[in-house]
Amino acid sequence: MPISEPDLLRFLASVHPYDSLGPDKLRTLAPKFRLLTLAADAPIYALGEDLEGLYLVHHGEVEITDENGMALSILGPRNSFGERGLTRGGRAATSARTTTDSLLLLLPRAEFDALMQGEPAVARFFDRRRPEAAGQSGLTTLRAKDIMASPALTCAPGLSCQSAAQLMRQHHISCVCIREDHRLLGILTTRDLTEKLLAEGRPASTPVDQIMTPAPLSLPPAALGSDVLHAMMEHHIGHIPVTQNGALLGMITQTDLTRFQAITSAELVARIARADTAAEMAQVTAEIPQLLVQLVAGGNRHEVVTRLITDIADTVTRRLLALAEARLGPAPVPYLWLACGSQGRQEQTGVSDQDNCLILADSVTTDGARYFARLADFVCDGLNQCGYVYCPGDMMASNPRWCQPLQVWQDYFADWIATPGPEAQMLASVMFDLRPIGGDTALFAPLQALGLAAASANSIFVAHMASNALKHTPPLGLLRGLATLRTGEHRNRLDMKHNGVVPVTDLARIYALQAGINVVNTRARLKAAAASGSVSPRGGRDLLDAYDLIAQTRLEHQARRVRHALVPDNYLAPADLSDFERSHLRDAFVVVKTMQSALGHGKAMLS
Repeated sequence: MPISEPDLLRFLASVHPYDSLGPDKLRTLAPKFRLLTLAADAPIYALGEDLEGLYLVHHGEVEITDENGMALSILGPRNSFGERGLTRGGRAATSARTTTDSLLLLLPRAEFDALMQGEPAVARFFDRRRPEAAGQSGLTTLRAKDIMASPALTCAPGLSCQSAAQLMRQHHISCVCIREDHRLLGILTTRDLTEKLLAEGRPASTPVDQIMTPAPLSLPPAALGSDVLHAMMEHHIGHIPVTQNGALLGMITQTDLTRFQAITSAELVARIARADTAAEMAQVTAEIPQLLVQLVAGGNRHEVVTRLITDIADTVTRRLLALAEARLGPAPVPYLWLACGSQGRQEQTGVSDQDNCLILADSVTTDGARYFARLADFVCDGLNQCGYVYCPGDMMASNPRWCQPLQVWQDYFADWIATPGPEAQMLASVMFDLRPIGGDTALFAPLQALGLAAASANSIFVAHMASNALKHTPPLGLLRGLATLRTGEHRNRLDMKHNGVVPVTDLARIYALQAGINVVNTRARLKAAAASGSVSPRGGRDLLDAYDLIAQTRLEHQARRVRHALVPDNYLAPADLSDFERSHLRDAFVVVKTMQSALGHGKAMLS
């Protein structure tokens, strides 16, 4: 049925990103939409067709399917579709048809292109591609919300100065905020206690509101770090509350600014390299969460952040190897310590266990094997002490199975590839991410060459690996958008590791095995796969964009938790995201599911 102009305007004003355009622009845009009234089971477009424009569901339901006919999603009112094809050359990347009687709004392609060029908010919403340039960390890019300590310590105006001083001592801070009915009345600092209480001989029972600094200068959470520094310098103060609409969000001190300017990955690496014990290194690695916050807040891309964090783990490992040799004596034969998992791929975040192994020269003796068992225990124990907790699956060099001569390792890989049972698939998926960390790197070349050559030549093995890779699926619900965990401690949250980045990591590994690509980093694998033809250029671009968004969202979630004095984890509540973020995250998961579907059908043809 037709829609009146006022109703159409109200509808568009309730849909992002049109709600950002303003009344005048909406009135100009609204008449450009075409109304399509479609019955149930009516085709809208097919894969590969030229798209007429951007579609928006007013009412009804639309099913989106991939090239294999697999349902990717069912879209309801206020959902857009077709934008991925429009931003990638104009051809449909999926197929679409109605499932119920529906009314759609179609914005013709020329009007969509004009909107994308003229409205940055619209362009940001519909085009997920991100620039390659990495951000630069510093006070000019950091926001006050990224620097502040939260929550700020508060007290009532009638509290005695002595009690306030005891609070500050207990929490190891230099100020307390005075609030009443959620209003910030003032702040009390150690300087106030010295100059206004002690210096004037007032009793310790004096209420804090008599000597506090009333109505202190505050800044909003969006203020730049440089704004904070300049305000401190101009007003000769060392504490600035962060407020929004009168509500106290946190506090920034000169110490906070100094800490953010001082922590760099290079500085942490240098301190680890000088450490003489695992305990000393643990004091340094304890600063990694704060480094994560700083790097994310500075606008650095996820692959830059994870590479810098992984570099620290590599340094810890090499330092522990050196300390082990200093304690146990020189190694009896050449050896190589390797990392697998996220460290092997150089993709560590604020949450990492350890996955590692040892390759020994074939000339190792029984006595030599005992030496390396002690070395492995020393290093794995040290890594655990530094926060890289023991692998739950015991995939560590301290497990004798993963501390073996080169010939045994070659036999392992040959057996896994020849007989790809469930355990072999699981182990191979981990071991194909190996990266040398310390020791004789010449021991790795023959193993890597054998493994890649045998795997890429064995289509049955690759098919089994592909089947194993498809066990981790994106968190998509056909009718409800994002599918959260249903039970357990993290109920109603998204697992951004196992259902987020792992499906892409698994896909990239399969592409690498098919093409004999020897890099292990996920982004590098996806780029090399597209260049080699093991994945289509368009599929490779889409998957890379999807991975970037998923991985960046995961890191930003971890940084948010650190800022709120929580332990970083991988469990994200969709409610923590804006409508804009949820929409794009879901689109990214749809891309991953599409690529999994394509791989699954290819696997079936190989079997």
